[in-house]
Amino acid sequence: MRIGELSRRTGVSVPTIKFYVREGLLPAGELTSPNQASYGETHVQRLRLIRALLDVGGLSVAGVRGVVTAVDDAEQPVHKVLGAATDPLVPRYEREPGDGIEEARKRVAGLIAARGWHADPSSPAADALAVAIVALDDLGHGRFVEVLDTYADAAEGVARADLDYVARHVAREELVESAVVGTVLGDAIFSSLRRLAHMDASDSTFGRTARGGGAE
Repeated sequence: MRIGELSRRTGVSVPTIKFYVREGLLPAGELTSPNQASYGETHVQRLRLIRALLDVGGLSVAGVRGVVTAVDDAEQPVHKVLGAATDPLVPRYEREPGDGIEEARKRVAGLIAARGWHADPSSPAADALAVAIVALDDLGHGRFVEVLDTYADAAEGVARADLDYVARHVAREELVESAVVGTVLGDAIFSSLRRLAHMDASDSTFGRTARGGGAE
C-alpha cells in the first residue's frame, strides 16, 4: 500500500508517519520508485503500537524508540529483551544524596529478598519504588509502607496475569510486543480499575451515598 492508504487505515497523518520513520520508530517502506514506497501490514501494526505507547502509555518519542528497538532485537534472549523493552516504561526520578534515598533503597532490597523475587534491587523499577517511599516520608505518611506487602501481593497476581497472557504468543516479536503492550496498557487499565475500586471502598468505609439522591 502507499503511504496515503497507510495513513487512512491507521488514522496517523502522512507527515507524522514520515516523522516516525526519521526518528527510527517505524521501518521505512520498500522503495518501488525513486519517489514512492510500499508499506505492509507490519507497518500498520507497528503504527498502532506506537500510537498506543504514546497516547495511552504516555511515553516520550525517545521512550518509544527504546521499546521498539528491544522488540526488533532478534539476538538477545527473550527474558533480557522483555526487560529491555519494559525498563523504559518505568519513570525516572532524581533525589539529592542524603535525603533518605539510600535507606529507602535498602528497604526495597529487603522487600525483594523477603518475597524471594528474582528482581534486581538496583533496577529502575526498584529505584522508582524507593523514591516513592522517600516522598511518603517527606509528606509525613511514612506509615504507608505498612501496606507494601498488600500491594506486593496484588502486583504478583497482576504480573502472573500479564505473563500468562504473553506466554500465549509463540512468535518472538508478538511475545515481546504483547509484553510491552500488556505493561503499558495494563498499567492504564489497572490504574483505572483501582480508581473505580476506590470509589466503592470509599462509599463503604465513609458512608454510602443514597441511590437516587439524598443521604441515607
